[in-house]
Amino acid sequence: MLTEDPFSNSRAMSPSFSSVKPTELHTTLQAALDGEDLSIDQGVFLLEQEDGEAIAAIQQAADQLRQQLVGDTVTYVINRNINFTNICEQHCSFCAFRRDSGDDGAYWLNWATIREKTAEAVSVGATEICMQGGLHLDAKIDGKSLPYYLKLIHTIKEDFPDLHLHAFSPQEVEFIAREDQLTFEQVILALRDAGLGSMPGTAAEVLDDDVRKILCPEKISADIWLEIVETAHRIGLPTTSTLMAGHIETPRQQINHLAKLRQLQQTAQAQNYPACITEFIILSFVGEHAPKPLRRRVGRDQPVLNDALLLTAVGRLFLGKWIKNHQPSWVKLGLDGATEALRWGCNDIGGTLMEEHITSMAGAKGGTCQTAEDLKGAIESINRPTAQRDTLYRTLKKSFQ
Repeated sequence: MLTEDPFSNSRAMSPSFSSVKPTELHTTLQAALDGEDLSIDQGVFLLEQEDGEAIAAIQQAADQLRQQLVGDTVTYVINRNINFTNICEQHCSFCAFRRDSGDDGAYWLNWATIREKTAEAVSVGATEICMQGGLHLDAKIDGKSLPYYLKLIHTIKEDFPDLHLHAFSPQEVEFIAREDQLTFEQVILALRDAGLGSMPGTAAEVLDDDVRKILCPEKISADIWLEIVETAHRIGLPTTSTLMAGHIETPRQQINHLAKLRQLQQTAQAQNYPACITEFIILSFVGEHAPKPLRRRVGRDQPVLNDALLLTAVGRLFLGKWIKNHQPSWVKLGLDGATEALRWGCNDIGGTLMEEHITSMAGAKGGTCQTAEDLKGAIESINRPTAQRDTLYRTLKKSFQ
């Protein structure tokens, strides 16, 4: 909840607009800077701008709103990504990561390997393990899925009780609940009580069921995704939020997705839930090795940086005060692209990851690992101060220029 109004002096802070003749663009941008919630039509209007001057004004407004809400410091986290299996029951049209059991390249990490990867991460200062995997029907203990997922948590927390575990998307929660005939709340409570610290808001793709029928027809519906995330917030488990963009979705579908995320956050505050969304991340579509039907339909293999940057700026303006932390994906955009996104409304550059398989197997060119020095150097290249954070955006170390 806001402790002070960051918009109280926003008009005084907007000299770049004071000399501009009021237009629909000017009015919309000023409304966002004044702390108003933009309408869906206003968000679509911003995304459909093509004129260079208009896009520059959107960028400037997004960067200004970022400064009003969170200041100039850019944060990063030292973390490790562990994808414990790529064996999956589902067949998403964009996924080059999944395998069937017995396929070449199929894997399922054993407990010793997970411990080893965790210890290696801690040895270089990691404060977070991010863990997700395929929906493996054999990932069970005594015929039940939940005990396997609980053992994943215990395997990490046993040796490193203070390490934050950020794991298990809403899709994985639904998978466990379905396999074990449990409610979503029962699953989330069990994971939380075992030591899960937060949930990634992945598997959202686009929260539009017409799009999901093409991208991920076997995944949960948009409404189920929203229900699981709200349940997590209600019982005290923070989540992130994402949008997979740049494939078959329209600008209106993108903005409708953002509106659903904004409503989730508004509900969490209105109901005084103990947790909420901590950050928003755009996951630009990478399709170089995706299944051919979707590749042909999209017509490109790599993200279009200019499109990603405009959506980044509009995301900042549309989500406004409700979701303050915005992060690009250096895996998707490359470190240079992610650094540029810091000028378009982002205030965080993400984590070191150490390894990444899902996007890299799709053909991403951004790499799979960054060091803390890499991330700090990228931030400092645009003359912004840096701060190391934990998963929940609490500052751990800070350096000023």
